[in-house]
Amino acid sequence: MGKLDQYCFDGTNALSLKKLPTDSKKDQVDKETILAKTEKNQEKIFVIGHKNPDTDSICSAMALADLKNKISARQVADEHADRVVYKAVRAGHLNQETRYVMKAFDVTAPTYMRDARTQIKDIFDDKTQSVSGNISLRQAWKTMRAVKKATLAITDSKGHLEGLISTGDIAKSYMAVFDNCILAQAHTPYVNIIDTVEGELLAGDAKQCVTSGKVVISTANTEIIKAHIDAGDVVILGNRYEAQLCALEQHASVIIVCDGAPVSRTIRKIAGDNGCAVISTAYDTYAVARLINQSLPVSYFMTKENLVVFKENSYVDDIKDIMMKERIRDFPVVTEDDCYAGMISRRNLIDMNKKKFILVDHNEADQAINGIEETEIVEIIDHHKLGTIETIKPVNVRNQPVGCTATIIYQMYIENDIEISKTVAGLLCSAIISDTLLFRSPTCTPLDELAAEKLAEIAGLDMEAHAVAMFDAGSDLKSKTNEEILYQDFKKFKSGDTTFGVGQVTSMNAEELKKLKDKMKPFLESARTKENVDMLFLLLTDILSENSYVIYAGAEAENILSQGFNQMPVDGEALLEGVVSRKKQFVPVMMGMLMA
Repeated sequence: MGKLDQYCFDGTNALSLKKLPTDSKKDQVDKETILAKTEKNQEKIFVIGHKNPDTDSICSAMALADLKNKISARQVADEHADRVVYKAVRAGHLNQETRYVMKAFDVTAPTYMRDARTQIKDIFDDKTQSVSGNISLRQAWKTMRAVKKATLAITDSKGHLEGLISTGDIAKSYMAVFDNCILAQAHTPYVNIIDTVEGELLAGDAKQCVTSGKVVISTANTEIIKAHIDAGDVVILGNRYEAQLCALEQHASVIIVCDGAPVSRTIRKIAGDNGCAVISTAYDTYAVARLINQSLPVSYFMTKENLVVFKENSYVDDIKDIMMKERIRDFPVVTEDDCYAGMISRRNLIDMNKKKFILVDHNEADQAINGIEETEIVEIIDHHKLGTIETIKPVNVRNQPVGCTATIIYQMYIENDIEISKTVAGLLCSAIISDTLLFRSPTCTPLDELAAEKLAEIAGLDMEAHAVAMFDAGSDLKSKTNEEILYQDFKKFKSGDTTFGVGQVTSMNAEELKKLKDKMKPFLESARTKENVDMLFLLLTDILSENSYVIYAGAEAENILSQGFNQMPVDGEALLEGVVSRKKQFVPVMMGMLMA
């Protein structure tokens, strides 16, 4: 353990003399204990940076999620608490510099989240297995009772939703069906009949279906039987040999022998030769007659028109009204490729919990992911001025005047006595290098430099060489569109009734920045209108000279610039000597002028 690691950060700009425990054994977690915790007891909390994320926003979110998961795992093992799972996500696309960092340390960037609002997939817990349209009404009823559901989804062989069958549909099938040809109309599989009457197939192919004829109950003499049985009929009869033979001679498709009566080998042979199925059941003819319609496939009665179906990625806010208006209990949920995923009910809306978030590297509402107002913010880790984020209850807020959020995350690792992996160290060090411009930014503090040095040591990183490679990757602007250039590092701010946006491009190539000015000037007004801000500024920062050009759009932008920096812009641009920090040198001036 190095000198810096032996002491914890106390949240100020100085190091506390509080010694941390050095016994690494206490960090060892019983994996079996953790795995024993069921998923339903795992709470998920998302860790996210700001829109148009920079390297600090991405890397700090990833590192904080790692730290929180290690703390959570330790708590589970030590205190038998329910595990909380933390997941890093991002609110925008990666810039080239951050892409380089991800590749350099062979890590996958956090998943992109477009909107923070709760989606159906976040709340529905009914993953009841769908059923085939070929199963019998009886089997569907038994399944409903087993899973305690009033509705089942019917899917095809690829999992695509075909329809729904409810207890109401099954009830209607008993009350409204009097057609003795319905087995054929519904193409009822033999296997359904066998299952429904709890019978045994003695002859024939169970895979076949009833495709013609009617259902006949044969208890009369053979002369009457002949008059009533036609080719393809399903015949219910008893143990009389002559009746069985007569049914075969009339080319019945299925004969059901009741009361468990024996069926001779002769009858079986003739049936096999004639393509007739023979089913033996212990039920009597009355019971079989009552049960037979329960063998009908659910596809014949399922509802398949005008279904109210929701996509699992749909937002709950968008479906609430629909669910409340419909007089049904359960609604099918499908994936984006229309495969059945489960059911959602109004109960899910009542029991719904909002998504939980930890915000890193921002605390301005305009900079946060869309829909953040519909979530529960549980913590904020930031190094900017206090902004406009509002919470529904008190939360942990850690806001320190350092040059980079990653520095604060490093402090938190030390304070919690959690080992920093080589990969995480590389990510955090990269973030500090990026945000402080390799310690050239006026926002940089001694804590940033100390943290970066220690992290570089853990990661085995040459900071100077890594910084050059990072900045070169971020400065490769030739192939980028105007939108990509502006939004690779863009934030919104508000002062009173005025809103303004500030983008920043950093480069080690002064000539490239000069060319960029002329390219971006005509684009800024349309971007300002799109972002619905009063003013828009773009800082073009030369890392080597430690100066920035600023170009702008908006009626009051030029006046604000000239007064704030005591310099009149020329041809829509101004050179701000010594200005490299948006956070400490540019935005405070703008805010001060607007508040004056």
